[in-house]
Amino acid sequence: MQVKQVSVFLENKSGRLAEVTRVLGSRNIDINALSIADTTEFGILRLIVNNPDAAVEALKENNFSVGITDVIAFCVDNKPGGLSIALNILEENNVGIEYMYSYLGNTGDGKAIIIIRVEDTKNAIDLLNSNGIETVPVDEIYHI
Repeated sequence: MQVKQVSVFLENKSGRLAEVTRVLGSRNIDINALSIADTTEFGILRLIVNNPDAAVEALKENNFSVGITDVIAFCVDNKPGGLSIALNILEENNVGIEYMYSYLGNTGDGKAIIIIRVEDTKNAIDLLNSNGIETVPVDEIYHI
């Protein structure tokens, strides 16, 4: 399933990341996964939260530059080689991964949750599902 990821542009200066967490916390928005890529001048904070629309609204109200991106959440066995199976399926079908990070929770059944961004999300979801890789439904990913 496609999941809404909140992407926040951050100036690379002290306190900006803490401010994002304060804003979200004050609105009772839970951060379930995050990734940050930075340069010397700025960073892109990528978040999976329990209420993406409310997060975007809160951050914009506090003058952050924010966007929504569709990503995919899928499960892999939480053991050596588990991630490799899913990545091999995508590679064999010429699906390039723009970026990837892990979800902080798990499914409770020995599986880890991975977040990926690809160009054609529908194709990647179909490939994963048809090869036995479970994608996580949106209503579940925001509440695990």
